[in-house]
Amino acid sequence: MPSEWEPQAAIWLSWPHNNETWPENLREAQEEFSQLVKAIARTQAVFVMAKSSTDPAVFQFADRALGGLGNVTVLDIATNDAWARDYAPTFVKNSAGRTTAIDWRYNAWGGKYPPFDDDQKACAEVARHLGIDTISLDFCFEGGAVEVNGTGVLLSTKSCALDPNRNPDTTIEAIDLLLSRHLGTSKHIWLGGGAIEGDDTDGHIDQLARFTDEKTIVYAWTDRKDDPQLDRLKQNRDEFRQQLEITGLREFRLIPLPIPARIEHCKRRIPASYCNFLITNDLVIVPQFGQPEDNQAIEILSGLFSRRQTIGLNSLNLSVGLGSFHCLSQQQPA
Repeated sequence: MPSEWEPQAAIWLSWPHNNETWPENLREAQEEFSQLVKAIARTQAVFVMAKSSTDPAVFQFADRALGGLGNVTVLDIATNDAWARDYAPTFVKNSAGRTTAIDWRYNAWGGKYPPFDDDQKACAEVARHLGIDTISLDFCFEGGAVEVNGTGVLLSTKSCALDPNRNPDTTIEAIDLLLSRHLGTSKHIWLGGGAIEGDDTDGHIDQLARFTDEKTIVYAWTDRKDDPQLDRLKQNRDEFRQQLEITGLREFRLIPLPIPARIEHCKRRIPASYCNFLITNDLVIVPQFGQPEDNQAIEILSGLFSRRQTIGLNSLNLSVGLGSFHCLSQQQPA
């Protein structure tokens, strides 16, 4: 599995259309989504899946909003929700160097949000559109649960992989073998500190920690002593330190990335994390929540991505759906 900063052919997204995900602010979320698409499309291809099995107007609405943009292709592929990171292909390179689609068994984060049948089918539809092979795995996982550095190191969380509503009666050892075989990784770091508040995925790694290069990891952090998340974030930090030592990765850098104080919007607790940034060929796109930490996150990440422009885009309304830019996207390697 290539790292996210390696050359990309395209970014895949899904048009937000689920009224249960955004019960009070769907139009505002769609506007923020459109700004994300426009930013990416300035320099590279974007594919947007935009069909609903229950509302035929969804495709027309999305096509009117985005279809006239250069580098943007709106596709008649049905989805239940917009979180393409989790159900679109996890793209890998096979032994011959050809791009291949890993199709995880997807059940909407342990069966939380039925129906999810269209989302489960989306990987195969994307692979068919691209004319690439698919490897279907009988392992319930999501793209947001895995982070790699492209040279064999993988980050994930036990709370997702071992969730009994995803993979009952399995072990970390068995999962290690499966991930090594299909993602080409050799050293796995498993966090157990749990999700940030508001996250309904049981602790996706892309809300907790991300690689910024082969040997640098940013991780969600707070210095607020009264923050109820402090203990679990400390546990994640300490587990990083221990496992990097155990796995012989002592040269890796750990850099804290602050999370904002508690945010509620549209009557929901927002899982606001700047770890949910998206890397494209030319940009690092950082979610902004209208908080004092917004600029600090951009400053930290811009110092780590000197060859890309780091920009902030509004994400408060999208985040009412309990995710942000990385959750919404999946990169297709060149």
